[in-house]
Parts: sequence; structure tokens; C-alpha cells
Amino acid sequence: MTRTDRLPARRALLRAALLTGAAAMTTPVLAACTRDPDRQTSGQATTAPAPEPSRKPRGILLAYFSRPGENYYYGDRTDLKTGNTEVLARKLHNLIDCDLYRIEAADPYPHDYDATVQRNVREQDTDARPAIKDRLPDLTGYGTILLASPIWNVRAPMIMTTFTDGLDFRGKTVRPVTTYAMSGLGTTERDYAASRPGATIAPGLAVQGEKVRDADTEVEAWLRRIGLSTR
Repeated sequence: MTRTDRLPARRALLRAALLTGAAAMTTPVLAACTRDPDRQTSGQATTAPAPEPSRKPRGILLAYFSRPGENYYYGDRTDLKTGNTEVLARKLHNLIDCDLYRIEAADPYPHDYDATVQRNVREQDTDARPAIKDRLPDLTGYGTILLASPIWNVRAPMIMTTFTDGLDFRGKTVRPVTTYAMSGLGTTERDYAASRPGATIAPGLAVQGEKVRDADTEVEAWLRRIGLSTR
């Protein structure tokens, strides 16, 4: 074979070698990007989607109505700068992580005890709904509602029914909290259950008004009993 005959043959061999090398370099890359159909059905464990967190509201709202002024005191009268129920509400607020909402009457109740009694009797007899001074709170985000009030003539003042009628308590746990002279929780559990169907009415707390300022131990024991964490 002459030199001119060998030249095309050498060029053919060189070209074949270059193509073989290029294929060797590109093959691993292609293998890494290609899915293996056998591994799709091999039973290999896959990562399950994480469960969604619970959306049940967990916040606590303490809504209270309290009246300062002349109050009943062991058969007599005493003048209170801060109403008994507000004292109790402040104790609870200091012990648990909750939001406070004060229920105030648009037409304030009289300072005089007997005049307040007379107005309350009229409101009960007519099933009145005394207007609330401020805008009602938004219950979104609250799972537990503490409704605190005095007991007047065996039940909560009618302004508490104004409050419960104006909001949607479905899915909420409601606990009555009362200060009283002789009637304990009165009819609050029954009244709140009637006015707010769909709510769970849970056991409440009743503290005698004359003793409320020294009721820390009683309040703390109740919170532990119902499982509300203290601060």
C-alpha cells in the first residue's frame, strides 16, 4: 500500500476514535437524567405529604360585665370603686393568656343599688336587650369564651344576653363566671345554652362577691381543674 493509500485509512481510524470518546463522555450524563422505569414500580418508599396543622381555634376571650357603685354586702350596702366581677376578671387575666373585652351599657346602670335592682327587674320582665356601648368583638381565633358577670335576681343581667345574641358561638366552649350574693351561677348555664345553640356550655366558676378580693386560691384551683394553663 502506498503512502497516499494509507492516508484515508488513518483519517477513518482517527474519526472513529473521536466519535467513540465523545460517546463515552456523554453516556453518564444521559443516564443520570433518564428515569429508570423499573425503579418506579419497585415498592421503593416515597415521602408522604405532611398532615395539615389543626385549624381549631385555641385562643381564650374573657368578656365581662361589671358594675361599680353601691352594692350588696352581707345584707347591707357598700360603695365599690371597682365592681366585684371586674376584680374577678382581672384575677383571671393575670393567671391565663387571654384577651379581655369589657361589656359596657350604652345607658349606664345607676350608682344607686335599689335603682339598679328596679331597672333589672324591668329588663327581665320584658326580656329586654340593653344596648352595648362598643362594637362587639370578633370571635374568630377563640376556642374558649369566658362570660363573666354578676348574678342579679338569679340570672345574669340582660345585657349578657345582648352580647350572646349578637355573636356566633358555634363550635366554641363557653364557661360562665359569676360573682353572687346567694345564687352561685344562677341560671347562666341554661340561659347561655338556650341563646347560643351550637356552643358547648362547660362548668363555670362562681365566687361570692363579698369574698372575691381574697379568692386567689379558689380561682387558681378552678383553672387547674379545667385544664387552663396559668402563666
